[in-house]
Amino acid sequence: MKKLFSLLALIKDYKLPAFLNVLLNLLSVVFGLFSLGMLAPFLNLIFLKTDEEYADYLAEVPETISLGAINAELVMDHFYYFMAELIVRNPEGGKMNALLLICILIVVFIFLKNITRYFSYFFLATVRTGVMRDLRNKVFNKVVGLPISYFNEEKKGDIMSRMTNDVQEVEWTIMTSLEMMFRDPFSIVVYLITLVMISPELTLFVVLILPVSGYIVGSIGKSLKKTSDDGQEQMGGLVAMMEETISGLRIIKAFTAEKLTRFKFNNQNESYTQLMIKMYRKRDLASPVSEFLGVLILVFVIWYGGRLILIDDQSALSASQFIVYIVIFTQVIPPVKSFTVAIYNVQKGRASLDRIDKILLAENVITDPISPVSKPTFTDKVEYKDIRFKYQKDEVLKGVSLNVNKGEMIALVGPSGSGKSTLADLLPRFYDISEGQINIDGISTKNIKVQELRSLIGMVTQQSILFNDTIKGNILVGNPEASQTEIEEAAKVANAHDFILNLPGGYNYNVGDGGAKLSGGQKQRLSIARAILNNPPILILDEATSSLDTESEKLVQEALDMLMKSRTSIVIAHRLSTIVNADKIYVLEHGKVIESGTHIELIKNSKMYKKLYELQSFN
Repeated sequence: MKKLFSLLALIKDYKLPAFLNVLLNLLSVVFGLFSLGMLAPFLNLIFLKTDEEYADYLAEVPETISLGAINAELVMDHFYYFMAELIVRNPEGGKMNALLLICILIVVFIFLKNITRYFSYFFLATVRTGVMRDLRNKVFNKVVGLPISYFNEEKKGDIMSRMTNDVQEVEWTIMTSLEMMFRDPFSIVVYLITLVMISPELTLFVVLILPVSGYIVGSIGKSLKKTSDDGQEQMGGLVAMMEETISGLRIIKAFTAEKLTRFKFNNQNESYTQLMIKMYRKRDLASPVSEFLGVLILVFVIWYGGRLILIDDQSALSASQFIVYIVIFTQVIPPVKSFTVAIYNVQKGRASLDRIDKILLAENVITDPISPVSKPTFTDKVEYKDIRFKYQKDEVLKGVSLNVNKGEMIALVGPSGSGKSTLADLLPRFYDISEGQINIDGISTKNIKVQELRSLIGMVTQQSILFNDTIKGNILVGNPEASQTEIEEAAKVANAHDFILNLPGGYNYNVGDGGAKLSGGQKQRLSIARAILNNPPILILDEATSSLDTESEKLVQEALDMLMKSRTSIVIAHRLSTIVNADKIYVLEHGKVIESGTHIELIKNSKMYKKLYELQSFN
């Protein structure tokens, strides 16, 4: 229930519409009860009374109604007195007038019941949609704020499933049940109080047998929650498989793996289908089980109440009261039934809440310092001091130390897995170091606000990451306030302006999913234009040209040279010919710096660098 209450806590921002929804629901129940209450005078005064008996109601004037002494019996006494007076004063048409009045009152109360019920839905719409919007925002904001390490351990498709399917499940199961959770218990209580006023003995009998049905419903509900939990997990697996298939479709087709892929998906889909059949069958038990139990209890009530009237001549329960009792009791069954369905839905929705909580409660290890040091600019140098880092068990970096002075270009080279990209990712705190310290101008990066730290750093990676947006929108990511002139200037420096103008719509051309409508070189130049517009003092280039053809590489390298002018650059190089002019080159192997120096120094004195350079020169 804690998870349910945490969801309901979101309603606090919608106190007024939530209060109006509850109030109008309560009024709807009260008006519905009044419309049923009209049956009692209808039966008593129209069908069950002789003319002489009407005079008994007029023999004594009821006490005056006051706010301090108002009760149901006094109100009914006044109503009976008024109706009897109406009938006695007009012997010929009095009963018809009384019948007409009761019919009008029933219509009025039914109208009030339905109009208040409609407006309760009217205000509930604001609460329901608002709470779900807030929950989606909360989940999305949490995902955006989580460290990159979180996504290394989770399936992207499963995270997407939690953000979409599970949130939608919460809306359809729990949020649709909110009204039933508040209105129906009140309805049940109001009707039971009324039944107690009519016949305490008969109502006690009802209350004693109701827990039996509650136990049966609760037992099935617990089973449903587990099945639903398994179902949501499998749906997450399906979404993950679909996402991976779409992303890797080129490889699947290249290796003619369509049959294997279909087989795997069909198997998992069949498993999910069978689980859903099982869950729906359990859920669909809610309505027939609750209805059968309700009718069973009703039969017991008819039997027990009829027995009271037939056996005990002095019974306080009259035949007309018993009929009204049965009618009101039948109105208890629908809210009990819908409340039972609501319990089922909440059990089903809790499984989705559990999965959503895996995101909301995930620890964000990359946090701002308690007392951050302001660092709006970069003025001196970047220092890596004895850095150690591991993703899980094995250390990736083992005591790496290096300096990057302002305006310098340093290069990181070495075989795959030596720790080059990891070293670069530690500077903007995509991950936090295990041991050691990284300083910018003598200040530890852990003592600077994350957003302020990353605003000092720009990145161009091997894989050009573009969004399904216009060219303009992609360039503006780092500086959304930039003017069109500034965008075009950045594109010109990145050697992108000419090809952009040749596209339909120019800067308003949509690049497609991941930039699919552009070539590799074009995507990379847009990434460079984005970095130029952001204008960071520190630049990280992670093998920015390694996946390009010769012509594209030349254009991109020219753009990179322009980008690195007057900036401090850390370059991860695959093609060593691009870093021969670096101020210092660090050669890494197995997480350690094994050689360092300029290109000329390393060619003369090193083994690893010289070997790598000669291999590339020979090729």
